[in-house]
Amino acid sequence: MAVFFGMIIVFPIMLTLIIMSYLTKKKIFLYIPLGIAVLLLAAYLYRSYYKKPNLEKEDYYGSYVIDRNYFSGQQADWQYNTFRFEIKENDSIYFYVTEKEEIIKVYKGTISTVTPYNSARLIIDMEQPAHHVMKYNPTTYREIRNYFLVFKSPKFNNMYFRKGTWKEIKKTGNPLTYSD
Repeated sequence: MAVFFGMIIVFPIMLTLIIMSYLTKKKIFLYIPLGIAVLLLAAYLYRSYYKKPNLEKEDYYGSYVIDRNYFSGQQADWQYNTFRFEIKENDSIYFYVTEKEEIIKVYKGTISTVTPYNSARLIIDMEQPAHHVMKYNPTTYREIRNYFLVFKSPKFNNMYFRKGTWKEIKKTGNPLTYSD
């Protein structure tokens, strides 16, 4: 729509002003289209910089951990140390129940995507019995140049996962305070 608007309205106006500048020898008619061009370029750059990504199936491949920055505290730390998953390029998903770095149990499944709009949405099909975290398909929330997945767990409510590698949480002097 914006391209159509530019071609039908803005471009002819700019062309007319450039011709008027040439015919009248007045530079004011040249500065107006130049200003419009600069504004259009700035708007294009702003939009492309702040645009949310349109995800494809390949974007979902990788390792995911609990996003402790979204919610912090002991519950988030416990979830971070207990749950993570990995989506492989062969469209398999491995959900891990862990005790920190040690994997206690693995739940397997497959993934696919649907693209009802511009961005692919993740569909998960787990082997049964599946873990309660993987009971429902996640909601994908796109951010500027990033995204995160939210799983609706019947036991823990919303669980926020983000692409990343699990790293041990380092404790500081205060046992209630943690830092990365």
